[in-house]
Amino acid sequence: MSAAPAEKLTESLTDGDIYERIVDAVLDHRLAPGTKLVEEKLGRAFGVSRTRIRQVLVRLASEQLVVLTPNRGASVACPTPEEAHEVFGARLLIEPTVVEAFISVAQTRDFSALSRIIAEEEAARRNDRRRVVIRLSGDFHLLIAERAANRTLEKMLRELVSRTSLILMTYDNVQHATGCGCDDHRALLDAMIARDTVGAKRLMKRHLSQLERAIRFVPDESDSGDIEEIFSMG
Repeated sequence: MSAAPAEKLTESLTDGDIYERIVDAVLDHRLAPGTKLVEEKLGRAFGVSRTRIRQVLVRLASEQLVVLTPNRGASVACPTPEEAHEVFGARLLIEPTVVEAFISVAQTRDFSALSRIIAEEEAARRNDRRRVVIRLSGDFHLLIAERAANRTLEKMLRELVSRTSLILMTYDNVQHATGCGCDDHRALLDAMIARDTVGAKRLMKRHLSQLERAIRFVPDESDSGDIEEIFSMG
């Protein structure tokens, strides 16, 4: 079978596409914390130059998903407990404000979209799909920020949610084992539907605090597979 279709596909990739695929691999734990991101291998995997790969890695480093070390190259970040506490501290400051903004503009379709995410999250929990649960948990929080229509806070929260997902994957033995709790999300959604701003903000703070307290800071020791196989275009 000719390789031409795959070559055409790689040629059509933008830097944004490469960025998204690496982020997905990190958050899906196909790239474990600490994995070396060799520019040559990534370039071959995506069919692009090292220069383009380097630009993507710099962007990922600016969002603290990747660490760039002089003379050693790039690797997937392995957040420390101190960094994890900083992330949750920032979320505790930002998300109550996001919730308040969301309640002020939310419509029925917004509540329905959040309800669908919770339903998908519950299904993933029943099937023990932990990585999917963590992603959906993040999606729930990000949708609230998106619909709140504050682009600055949304951008800040998007980075914090990505870092939270990495934290949960780094310390793979969280007591909840699957990120945020569906019951917490349902209670928060009910409060937002009722336009109970005070109650919703209180629930958000409690929810984030409980999630942080549930983490046991013993890193997961699993390894990644071969980078070129992970990003195979075939």
